[in-house]
Amino acid sequence: MMNGLDFRRLRRWELALAAFALSAPFALPLLAPGAPSLMRPAMAQGLEQPDVSRIVSVGGAITEIIYALGEESRLVGRDSTSTYPEAARKLPDVGYMRQLAPEGIIAVNPTAIVAIEGSGPPEALAVLKEANIPFTSIAETYDRDGILAKIRAVGTFLGVKDKAEALAQTVEKDLDAAVAVSAGRPEGERKRILFILSTQGGKIMASGTGTAANGIIELAGAVNAASTFPGYKALTEEAIVEAKPDVILMMDRGGRHAASPDELFALPALSLTPAAKSKALIRMDGLHLLGFGPRTASAIRELNAAIYGKKPNASQ
Repeated sequence: MMNGLDFRRLRRWELALAAFALSAPFALPLLAPGAPSLMRPAMAQGLEQPDVSRIVSVGGAITEIIYALGEESRLVGRDSTSTYPEAARKLPDVGYMRQLAPEGIIAVNPTAIVAIEGSGPPEALAVLKEANIPFTSIAETYDRDGILAKIRAVGTFLGVKDKAEALAQTVEKDLDAAVAVSAGRPEGERKRILFILSTQGGKIMASGTGTAANGIIELAGAVNAASTFPGYKALTEEAIVEAKPDVILMMDRGGRHAASPDELFALPALSLTPAAKSKALIRMDGLHLLGFGPRTASAIRELNAAIYGKKPNASQ
């Protein structure tokens, strides 16, 4: 034994890591959630009941669910999107969910890994598979039912189905109440929201359909102004003008996203939009807004109030 690791297993990990290092420069772009993935063949490594005493959690919502279930003592690592609750930040960071560092995961000696669908890259997953670390993927959909399914799936993975069902029922009740308020707004009164991922180089990277941004906009009783394409896309000035957004929505983070409304709406692509006239800009914490985890009902209420005012109902 060496630092709690089996020596023979370690040698195999080393070989796998060497293969990863050689192949990493040729990595293919990661597939989006919902697309075919190398994740599922790596699930559980043939172990129906993996040892879940030492877990690495990948995906902010997955980590939140583990904490909400009161099972955080099992965690020995997390990815960089797992920033809530604050205690999660103290865990070893194994990298961004789409750019996982297998050596970082192996270093914390996990007995199992649980990850949100779409994590990768495939080369990193292949290394973890070679290392015989049980790997479970949790499906991701950006809607009410997807949140509840994630909670139950994580509970099943941890062997705490009863606790997961109780949490799912609580979250379901909260979600239904939040969505009911949003759903009560007449279609003609719903504002058009443009979610901007980045403005690097003056180019507007916006969210289309099939994204977390699209899902939360709809749940908050608004309309995605860029619903003519799937995923994320850099929009032309003409496309943004045609989208006619009433409000710009962004994640609250540093860099270009910290630009003031004046600076943002001075960009040619945004200056002619209805949102620019009133400088309607909403910024929210990225994980809270887009995580689709236990706190999503709160995010729906917060976004609805930011768009329509403190009383999000049809009488405003």
